[in-house]
Amino acid sequence: MDTPQDPSSGTSLDEERDVLFGIINRYLGFHTLEAQRATINDTSKEYPFVPMDTRQVFDQVGIVADYLRKKWGREVSDCSFLDIGCGTGNVLVIAEQFEFDVYGFEKDEHPVKVAKRFIGEDRVTQEDIWAYEGYRKFDVVYYFCPFSDGETQRRFEEMVEEKMKPGSILIANQKRSEKIGQDERFRRLNEKYQIWEKVK
Repeated sequence: MDTPQDPSSGTSLDEERDVLFGIINRYLGFHTLEAQRATINDTSKEYPFVPMDTRQVFDQVGIVADYLRKKWGREVSDCSFLDIGCGTGNVLVIAEQFEFDVYGFEKDEHPVKVAKRFIGEDRVTQEDIWAYEGYRKFDVVYYFCPFSDGETQRRFEEMVEEKMKPGSILIANQKRSEKIGQDERFRRLNEKYQIWEKVK
């Protein structure tokens, strides 16, 4: 089957998408290098800002938006989205384009300043993962493996799963703990990606 073409440009939609993601990744790479040089994280166990693959995030957020539209029968503009360890706000920008009501928090000082300028002072806060008290407020919770130490990462994942509210969706990238698969409170929504609904 042929890929659809944009009649105004003569290029396929896949080619146009590749160009746009290339532009996004170029800007993201610039901010990533700055954030990594300025990190105050303990890199023996915590990652500095490392962005998730933009195409994958776009797909994941789109899958969740489609699921919630079908489930609720309405748009997702009143659906709250939390990025745990939001870095410079790159995932929040994508979620915002899907019309989610976006929020994030980040511990590392440099990227949180960028994210606040980018997303808004009222949307991004500087917080520690273990001290944050708002997990239960959100309809969608996203993370991309903040800890390089496997045991700490598993403990973090299980804490988030415990604190999420019933009915909320988890997008978990580079997930380490497998306990969620045997947890009757959760139902996996996608075979390719670690996207789960907390059903009770």
